[in-house]
Amino acid sequence: MSLVSDTEVLEDASASAPPRQISVAQLVWWALILFLCLTPFVLVIAISFGQKIEGAAWEWAFTFANYERVFVGANWPEQFTVLYLQRLYYSLFYAVIAAVLAILTAFPFTYLMTRLSRRAQSIWLVFILSSLSLSEVFIVMGWDVLLSNRSGLPMVLKETGVTDWLKAVGWFDTLREWGLANPRNVKFKTSVFATVLTMAYLVWPYAVILLYPPLSRLDRSMVEAAQTMGAGPWTVMRTVVLPTMRLPLLGATLLLFVFLLGVYVAVTVFAEPAKQTMAVSVYEAIRGNTLNAPFGAAQAVVLLITASIFLAMGQWLSKRTAA
Repeated sequence: MSLVSDTEVLEDASASAPPRQISVAQLVWWALILFLCLTPFVLVIAISFGQKIEGAAWEWAFTFANYERVFVGANWPEQFTVLYLQRLYYSLFYAVIAAVLAILTAFPFTYLMTRLSRRAQSIWLVFILSSLSLSEVFIVMGWDVLLSNRSGLPMVLKETGVTDWLKAVGWFDTLREWGLANPRNVKFKTSVFATVLTMAYLVWPYAVILLYPPLSRLDRSMVEAAQTMGAGPWTVMRTVVLPTMRLPLLGATLLLFVFLLGVYVAVTVFAEPAKQTMAVSVYEAIRGNTLNAPFGAAQAVVLLITASIFLAMGQWLSKRTAA
């Protein structure tokens, strides 16, 4: 039999085959997944158009007053305020810096880890995965003790004479300008430094786990070829490793950024009240004294849209980089 006749027989068999039917169980399964995934978002969006009743809870309505309060304040047009836009700014500010810091520190560690033996890599991965079992509250509590003025790092700096040395060389005044010192000693609570450091530590294990697969698949022959041609470690990293890892680095940074937008405990403990994030504002609106669920939902929707915009920009940048 010729090749043409074989192809015709296969085409006739595929054409005569009955179309694949989806069972009722599969339909129920997919319907359940869509329900569980979409229902929370739909409810939050619907509640964001609700209306707060003074002295009571809230009621279903269709008003943009909650979104207007987020962007221009509650007393618009008599008074324009940017309180909640400022909180959105600090949400983005903390998330961007902490995500970049986590990637910058996790990348060289993961790269060196992939150069170890398989047994050593397995031990490190088990250790890092086990650290994910620690809750945000437990981690923040540990950093709270470490950065405490009376029992943490500031006390160690004072007792060892480092604080007096900083005052003698004139660096202590610089730390006070940065909000990292009071008139007597170095302090880390409350400060942007402590907030970003704690948030970066929260997502550092995730950064290692995200970067490990692409780094472990990196073609070692390219690195060895560059080293054979006389390239130093920094040149190899800059010309071989980093160009190959552009897309994984961008994707990991975006995932950590979105995760950090919702961090609550670290911000409430280490950030100044004037520099709180929108995640804290959402909780205060829903669970605070006001019990204003529609306003909290509106802030959550704004935060969700902001994260979606950044993800879309990252997707566009990934396609452009790949092209």
